[in-house]
Amino acid sequence: MNTSSGPHGHPASCCHAHAGTPQDQAVADPAKVIDPVCGMSVDPARTPHHGEYDGRTWHFCSARCRERFLAEPARFLAPPGTAAEEAPAPPGTLYTCPMDPEIVRDAPGICPICGMALEPMMPSLDDGENPELVDFRRRFWWTLPLTALTMLLAMGGNLFPWLPATTRTWLELALATPVVLWAGWPFLQRWAVSITTRHLNMWTLIGTGVLAAYGYSVVAALAPGLFPPAFHEHGRVGVYFEAAAVIVSLTLLGQLLELKARSRTSSAIRALLELAPTTARRLRADGGEEDVPLADVQAGDRLRVRPGEKVPVDGTVLEGRSHIDESMLTGEPMPVAKAPGDSVVGATLNGSGALVMQATRVGEATVLARIVQLVAQAQRSRAPMQKLADRVSYWFVLGVIGVAVLALLGWGLFGPEPSWTRAVLHAVSVLIIACPCALGLATPMSVMVATGRAAQAGVLFRDAEAIERLREVDTVIVDKTGTLTEGRPAFDEVVALAPLDENHILHLSASLDAGSEHPLATAIVGEARRRGMVLSPVEDFESGAGTGVRGRVDGHALLLGSPALMHTEGVDVSALEERATALRDQGASVMFLAIDGRTAGLLAVSDPVKASTPEALERLHAAGLRIVMASGDGEGTARAVGQRLGIDEVHGEMTPAGKVELGHRLHGEGRRVAMAGDGINDAPALAAADIGIAMGTGTDVAMSSAQVTLVKGDLRGIADAIAISAAAVRNMRQNLGFALLYNALGVPIAAGALYPFTGLVMSPMLAALAMSLSSVSVVGNALRLRFAGGRDG
Repeated sequence: MNTSSGPHGHPASCCHAHAGTPQDQAVADPAKVIDPVCGMSVDPARTPHHGEYDGRTWHFCSARCRERFLAEPARFLAPPGTAAEEAPAPPGTLYTCPMDPEIVRDAPGICPICGMALEPMMPSLDDGENPELVDFRRRFWWTLPLTALTMLLAMGGNLFPWLPATTRTWLELALATPVVLWAGWPFLQRWAVSITTRHLNMWTLIGTGVLAAYGYSVVAALAPGLFPPAFHEHGRVGVYFEAAAVIVSLTLLGQLLELKARSRTSSAIRALLELAPTTARRLRADGGEEDVPLADVQAGDRLRVRPGEKVPVDGTVLEGRSHIDESMLTGEPMPVAKAPGDSVVGATLNGSGALVMQATRVGEATVLARIVQLVAQAQRSRAPMQKLADRVSYWFVLGVIGVAVLALLGWGLFGPEPSWTRAVLHAVSVLIIACPCALGLATPMSVMVATGRAAQAGVLFRDAEAIERLREVDTVIVDKTGTLTEGRPAFDEVVALAPLDENHILHLSASLDAGSEHPLATAIVGEARRRGMVLSPVEDFESGAGTGVRGRVDGHALLLGSPALMHTEGVDVSALEERATALRDQGASVMFLAIDGRTAGLLAVSDPVKASTPEALERLHAAGLRIVMASGDGEGTARAVGQRLGIDEVHGEMTPAGKVELGHRLHGEGRRVAMAGDGINDAPALAAADIGIAMGTGTDVAMSSAQVTLVKGDLRGIADAIAISAAAVRNMRQNLGFALLYNALGVPIAAGALYPFTGLVMSPMLAALAMSLSSVSVVGNALRLRFAGGRDG
């Protein structure tokens, strides 16, 4: 049995941090339950620690947790208090911690790991202002005058010489108590949670510092006789109510600034949510119409979209024609023509035409909802770099407590008079200035801002790991169809042998192909209809497996297909072979038409290269990436496209397994490989690559297999994503470096390291101010990512 332990002494084999109320079962793994003592998630089948209470079996991550629960079960079954007045949330809302996303609960509360207030996992337009921000703002402004008065009284020797020292002490006690016990109550709650769950964090240090200064001062005020003469100065025992009050007020101020800055990180999600309309006009079976809330729309409903309205949900056009502005999805400013049979996407804007559509995907299944979910999921995820910060934070808190104890003893035993007064001040200063809030915020803030910035540029990261790893990619494998090209075959050219003309060849071919569902046939039929041709009926239609079609049109026996079909039927195509070869070299697919056993002409259909592809490849090459094309098309067609686009390495006739093998080969050569594709056949390679990049215009299977999705289906998004990834990682390192450097310098100064040389000391008030500013500076640095590389959608 594995008996290795994590940093808190819990067996690593049976639990991981994932807390909530004991009654919650909202954990990532449904096979796990929550330890009611420490909040860790536990696998009942693996842990040996169980206990019975109130007719129920409880499961624990360690023997110590089991003992504590059985000794005081009522204590651990009460949900932890909240720091803010929580607004009512919709039923089924799940809450998570922005710094520890593995914490998931079905009710608001306090994160047992870092002590922050839990937030809804999915933002809503109805959320309003953050309730914690509202609560902290009220506590700050109501008690700020009390803190100021306490400070003035602490300077009473100069400002109030007529006021007896004992009276000043009692006034300070009266003024500081509401500040510490009411304004600081949320911090004291979090301090208690950090102690009981053994997750030492920033609130451990802040709470210990405030309680030390306040508790010492209360005892000094109520029982001054307990203190030796060394503790007396200016007619009273020295008290530090002003230090406790100022620490609380400055911590509240820091939290206000941090919460306001953090609220900006959800702006990307809110902007997406605001795109969707709130109602839809539904057509009833009796022919009437009614406006219904969007939540009431069901798949299969017929909806009317009037001119200038937003499309309510994803669906298919049944009646009418219009142009729809899809720029929110594609980034393209030109409206797209829509006719019966075309698909439409929810939240896009209808033009001047009226449409009747059938809903196909509603609620969380719509394209917009999936985008919102991906952005929210990525913002909640943890970067690998965060794991290092987590390990450092725990031991850092223990080290700081040790330094505070050493500072207390060192100043008390060896410092100048009043030595113990100085000792208390320096110990409190160490605890306050070393608050690891900045360290804890360093990577989550960068991830949240980078994810929102990427969404604006049309790039969706599945998680923080994808953000951190994408910048390491040096090779990109790209599919051809739908990735480099439009993915929709377009008619190129028709060639006729005399005495026939091109229109005659096209008319016969389109008439024959009208019964085929092949994409090449669709392109030919579409061209004939574009030219206004009326197609003739076809008789005796037959379709060959991958070779072509045959049938009778206008009394003639027709064959339309590949050279192999013509050879099998004894049709000589040598008169058109030179032209066919030239077209194939340009990347086109060529079909020959034979009439009554004789060659009559050919038709060429190609998948046009996306207009953005050349620029995208140029940017990727400029970034030093090697581009490899893996296509299922014939070798000749693939090479023609690859040569025209300047691709470094081309592979044709690739099967899904072949694409996976290609990725493994490149990985074996020491390359970090990203795979970009859009089809079901690309899904295995996307999943196997170091980073899978799916085209947002492709299949759901491809997108679910990838770590990055390009909403616009534009390869330029890869360059944008890499630029944002590099900027985000650089930002994370800056934040971590700043937080560690700040503490490395601040802790010794607060402990009094400069006093022997300069006579300078740091008061707890200055330490609290420095602590708050360090957190705000980390948040501010992360917000710079809003202007990181990438083109706005």
